[in-house]
Amino acid sequence: MIPRPPDPRGRKLIGATLALAIATVGGFEGVRYVAYRDSVGIPTICYGETRGVHMGDRASAAECKRQFTAALGDFASRMNACLVDPASIPDKSYVAFLSLAYNIGTGAFCRSSVARDVNSGRLAKACDDVLLYDHAGGRRLAGLTIRRRKERALCMLGIGG
Repeated sequence: MIPRPPDPRGRKLIGATLALAIATVGGFEGVRYVAYRDSVGIPTICYGETRGVHMGDRASAAECKRQFTAALGDFASRMNACLVDPASIPDKSYVAFLSLAYNIGTGAFCRSSVARDVNSGRLAKACDDVLLYDHAGGRRLAGLTIRRRKERALCMLGIGG
């Protein structure tokens, strides 16, 4: 399959897709208003935010919601930049990929087999590849395995599988 050129308008995270992303990613991440160390020791706050976080940081519910919505938009934009035609991805599959990118980072997502398969038009394979990313700190984490299975299921729903 010949990749199509990128859609110059990109894909905006709005409406029902934004609501699904907030519910999906927010549900996986959970929310904490005081900085804590995640499973591999990285200072984290709110809905899994690690950028610029220091132990002792605190945030209100409103700050966390505002930061999370902005972060989802930022991650979506950066994920879109490495996808050939993000607008063609069904909403549920797109949200599953965004959830993965939010969790592993967009750099890792853009280098992943998931992104390669999406860009080659192999969405079902990309959905299956999501299952490969259940390790952190060099070890498989049961919580990530559960999350990846749910992301894959959502992804497959998007393509009718």
